[in-house]
Amino acid sequence: MDKKGSGAFVRNVLLLLLLAALGLGVYAFIRDGRPPVLGLSPQGSAASYNTDFTLTLKTRDIGLKNLSIYASQDGRSVEVLKRSFDGKPLEHTEIFRLPRDTAFKEGPIELSIEARTHSLLFFLGRGKASLVRKYTLDFTPPHVTVNQGVHNVNQGGAGAVSFTVSKPVQRVGVAVGEYFFPAFQQKSGDYFCYFAMPYDMPPGSFKPRVMVRDLAGNEATQTLYIYAIPKNFKFDKLNVSDEFLNDKMSQYSAQYPQEQSPLDIYKRVNSELRKQNEVDLRRIAEDTSNSTLWSGPFLRLPNAAGRAGFGDQRDYFYNGMKIDHQTHLGVDLASLANAPVPAANDGKVAFAGFLGIYGNCVIIDHGLGLQSLYSHLDSMDVAKGAEVKRGQFIGKTGTTGLAGGDHLHFGILISGVQVSPVEWWDEHWIQDNVLKHLNRQQ
Repeated sequence: MDKKGSGAFVRNVLLLLLLAALGLGVYAFIRDGRPPVLGLSPQGSAASYNTDFTLTLKTRDIGLKNLSIYASQDGRSVEVLKRSFDGKPLEHTEIFRLPRDTAFKEGPIELSIEARTHSLLFFLGRGKASLVRKYTLDFTPPHVTVNQGVHNVNQGGAGAVSFTVSKPVQRVGVAVGEYFFPAFQQKSGDYFCYFAMPYDMPPGSFKPRVMVRDLAGNEATQTLYIYAIPKNFKFDKLNVSDEFLNDKMSQYSAQYPQEQSPLDIYKRVNSELRKQNEVDLRRIAEDTSNSTLWSGPFLRLPNAAGRAGFGDQRDYFYNGMKIDHQTHLGVDLASLANAPVPAANDGKVAFAGFLGIYGNCVIIDHGLGLQSLYSHLDSMDVAKGAEVKRGQFIGKTGTTGLAGGDHLHFGILISGVQVSPVEWWDEHWIQDNVLKHLNRQQ
């Protein structure tokens, strides 16, 4: 190759190298320089020292390097958080609060957030994202005023209360032990709440409290001074026969394929599935109307004899050996086989289908967290979403689920917590314990 050809070759190689370097530079500028995507909640304008801010960071290709958050008010800036990331994560979620020692005052405040990736072109400002969000600090908790007329509550029974709150809130209701019963704002502006005293709560531990949290996260509580009436629940011993097991466990064999015997399936159904159904009832309870749908006392299955009561304590035996202990949370009513079942009161069907131990089951929502349950049905004549009237037939009694014979298992639920249905058949109890609070809201 002559010198002329050699020089051209060198120039071509250098040109190719230059183009490759230029291409890599453009590629790095585009790919390496993408800023992270920031998301901050809450979206509302109110905040306090109790506000949990949630910051999300996402980047597509280059891992996160660092994060800084500052809060400023009246020209004063305070570092809230500073973090460096190990391992170059592509995503990160940070939950933070304003430091209580910052001595901010009520009024406007500004959060400034900056995040960077491991961009090689950081010196050009690549791979950086910023977010500024304005809030109004509010440190004043809401004031709660409970309306008069709070009453006695039976162990395993229901109660009701109405109250006023001085400012808009994001969470409001009555706390009873581990349970929280949501309250609902009515046309009057006041809040109304059904709550329960769980059957297994000792009267001395029953200390219901109204709890509210405003839009800024400030919380307030108000104790309800209610006398808890203790109840003695019936105790039963039930024998589980092979005939019952062979007849009933086929409903659940697909759910527990690893179990070989009907007895082993039964043990899991009566304990594990029963607990899961309690969770299901709390979930279904979320589908409730913000207004009252019912009126008058609740209907009882006509011409039916009571077979088991609410709160009955049951020991289960098989061949003389105790295999389980459970509590019966409803009332069993027996009439003729396949007897028509009326809706206990006006409402809207929140559930209609097969529900574990309850078999074919209909749950009717009566508004504000109050629901009625009809289980072991042979057939169901309503579907979810249907509006029903008091006395309208919704199905027929049967033996589905863990029913030992044709009957209706009838239940009442307060935000998914089962309470004694007997109270809701009593017009005087309803008037004295529920309507005097509801009527305030009309």
